[in-house]
Amino acid sequence: MEFNPLIQTLADRIQSTWQTNLNLSLYEMPEDLGYVEGKLEGERVEIQNFCYQTPEFRKLHLELAKVGDNLDILHCVMFPRSKYALPIFGADLVGNRRAISAAIADLSPIVPFSAQFTQALDHLQESRQSFSHPRELPTWGDIFSPYCVFVRLEDSDESDRFLDLVINYIKLNCQIATQITQSNSLAEIEQEKDILAGQRNYCEQQRRNDKTKRILEKAFGSEWAERYMTTVLFDVL
Repeated sequence: MEFNPLIQTLADRIQSTWQTNLNLSLYEMPEDLGYVEGKLEGERVEIQNFCYQTPEFRKLHLELAKVGDNLDILHCVMFPRSKYALPIFGADLVGNRRAISAAIADLSPIVPFSAQFTQALDHLQESRQSFSHPRELPTWGDIFSPYCVFVRLEDSDESDRFLDLVINYIKLNCQIATQITQSNSLAEIEQEKDILAGQRNYCEQQRRNDKTKRILEKAFGSEWAERYMTTVLFDVL
């Protein structure tokens, strides 16, 4: 599959950053959902999934999808294990071979950010404000943090800045996770319950994204789309 250059570059950078900063092992997912093909209004639909796990993250998911020559999609989520009071990193790019119409990245807090996270994210304030075409978050977007960036990318400079911001968010999440592991400062049982509840809410809200669901239903049918949304994209523990 050939994608918009930014999508391909970001996909490569994400996997490279994970490999450099984390101890990856493969995440087992249903064999029939790793790579799938379908049809949408006569156009070929292809979806490829890459899934990993680490001691700190129960699931690292990178999805690349393509609908003919008109729609390229990158979707990425990092779900922490319940013993780790970490945000959920998420990023999506939507566009075609020529332009990216929607780009979003966030570290969504499941429990309140630590001071360390807040300080680090505040340092990226200028990077977040350097985009000329911000977009409005969906009505269910209360799961996102004040540090969320949702924009249309105007040119190559903005594309490069967005790519750097995404990688900085991932690196920060990995670094804090590693520090928690080294200090053995794991979440208490009551906090684990809050973390699990927060992850369930995050997944339930994300599954309200009608645009994603409509595309999947048209290409693969409603039953398959529901299974894919709840098993691969946003599995609720």
